[in-house]
Amino acid sequence: MRIFLMVTHDEFLNPFLSRSLKSDSYKVFSLAGDASNRRYYRVVLDAQSWVLMRWEPFQPDNYPFLSVLNHFAKNGVHVPQVIAMSPQEGLVLLEDLGDLTLERKYWESQSQEPALEFYQMAIDEIVKIHHPATLDKSDCTAFKIKFDTEKFLWEMNYGKDNLLSGILKFNFSESANKEIGDIFLDICSRLDKEPKRIAHRDYHSRNLMIKLDQMSVIDFQDARLGPIQYDLVSLMRDSYVDMNDKMANRLIEYYLDKSKEYLPKDFSREQFDRTYELQSIQRCFKACGSFASFFHLREDRRYLKYLPGTLRRVMKAINEFPEYKAFGDVLIDSGALERKYESL
Repeated sequence: MRIFLMVTHDEFLNPFLSRSLKSDSYKVFSLAGDASNRRYYRVVLDAQSWVLMRWEPFQPDNYPFLSVLNHFAKNGVHVPQVIAMSPQEGLVLLEDLGDLTLERKYWESQSQEPALEFYQMAIDEIVKIHHPATLDKSDCTAFKIKFDTEKFLWEMNYGKDNLLSGILKFNFSESANKEIGDIFLDICSRLDKEPKRIAHRDYHSRNLMIKLDQMSVIDFQDARLGPIQYDLVSLMRDSYVDMNDKMANRLIEYYLDKSKEYLPKDFSREQFDRTYELQSIQRCFKACGSFASFFHLREDRRYLKYLPGTLRRVMKAINEFPEYKAFGDVLIDSGALERKYESL
């Protein structure tokens, strides 16, 4: 549940809203944010509401948030409508998509089956991103950055530095450090060789909003080129829900069916599945690094509870690759899988 707090007078925020809404009778409530530096507010006027995003000043022509939003909208992806903006003040007023996330819809049910249709709606949106939006070449910022070996490797090392060396204080020997480094490089190099489409980058249940039975996508400003499995792992092996393999497999089948006209003639399901497991190691360990960093770097405890389940996903995927056994051994020897993180 989001937290709402009244916001006091602001020399930039209030004049912008008065101009945009042509009224001074609105109320502004702070919305509980995510782990980013962006700030969000709900603006209420009579029976209407909007969401105000506040970040750093920007140039509209090359602002990733607007660039990706416009490109996605052009290709049928449901994203919030921009109502007004003040680039010099870093303010963007958006359509209010409400508070019903896919995560909340998932946990509302006693079983996973009722959530299936909503996850299929989420797949419908990611199909548009991976295929029509990728084929529609434009000046979108998503085409200018990508998941390559270097970026994948940075993410994995972020997990190593903040979780293994940071929170767990695991002491790597010189040989173990090299062996883990070689494994990370191999994983990331293999992923880099996969075909690239536009990837949302954070396509999980907290970034998918349901309003009037329509699924909409938020938090897309970091979209970049990458393997299609990156977003699929983000959704099906999401740290915030506990999706079982049966439901995940049904959704993957649904994705492939919806994508069949876009898949190459030499598409290999075996290769797709291997890449999915490989991406699970990288993406889930990256998530562990993020959760650990919030505590390690700024003592934010909110995400510690997601570490055990996410680490189990990492270990499960590692077990599909005997050549990466040494990485699994480090997770065991460091105590990563058994640690009671919430007691830190």
